[in-house]
Amino acid sequence: MTEPADTAAPHPPIRSFVVRAGRMGPGQARALAELGPRFVLPYTPGQALALDSVFGRTAPRVLEIGFGMGDATADYAEAHPQHDVLGLEVHPPGVGALLKLVGERQLGNVRIVMHDAVEVLREMIPPASLSAVHIWFPDPWHKKRHHKRRLIQPPFVAALLPHLQRGGYLHLATDWQPYAEQMLEVLSAEPGLANTADGYAPRPPWRARSRFEARGERLGHGVWDLVFTRR
Repeated sequence: MTEPADTAAPHPPIRSFVVRAGRMGPGQARALAELGPRFVLPYTPGQALALDSVFGRTAPRVLEIGFGMGDATADYAEAHPQHDVLGLEVHPPGVGALLKLVGERQLGNVRIVMHDAVEVLREMIPPASLSAVHIWFPDPWHKKRHHKRRLIQPPFVAALLPHLQRGGYLHLATDWQPYAEQMLEVLSAEPGLANTADGYAPRPPWRARSRFEARGERLGHGVWDLVFTRR
C-alpha cells in the first residue's frame, strides 16, 4: 500500500527579528522618501553587490547588522570618512532615522539594505569583501523558549566568516549578560576566529555610545563587548 504524500506546508525559517509596528515621524518619512532612492539599495537575491560601484570608490567596508535608530552608525561613519558603511535593518522608522542623520551630516559613505541580514549575507555580500562587521545590541530574546531566535549562533557565525577578510574583525556588544556569555562561547568555539582579549574586551574607541546604551547605563545595566579577528 502506498503511503500518502506528506502535504503539510514546510515550517518557515526561524527569524532573529520581528517586524515591529513603529510610528515613523515626519522627518524620518521625508528622509526615506527623499534620500532612500540614493542610499537604500534594493534586496537582489543571487546578485552580489559591486561595492566599488555602490560607493563610488575603493575603501575598507564595514557591515553593521541591525543598526536600530542609526545614531551610533552615523557617529561611526562621520568619525571614519575613509571607511564605507553598509547598514542592514528591517524596521522602516530606524532606516528613516539614519537617513535623516545622513542628510543632516552630509555622510556620503553610508548605504542601507532594508532586509534580513542572513539573506543579505548569503545573496548579496561578496566573499572576503568586509574589513569589519559590527553587531551592536542585537535582540537578546530573553525568554528561554526564544533563545533559538538569537542571531549569534554557530551556523550564522560560520556563514559570516567567508565574507570577512583575513585579519578583519567581528565586534559584538550587548547589555544582556546571559547573551554575552552565549556570544563568548559561540565565538570562542569557531576555529576561524581569534579573541583579541582574555574574555570580554574593553569598549573599543570606534563604538560610539548610542542613546540605547546611554539609557541602559543610567539604569545601571552593564555592557559587554567582544572583538574577534578572522585568522
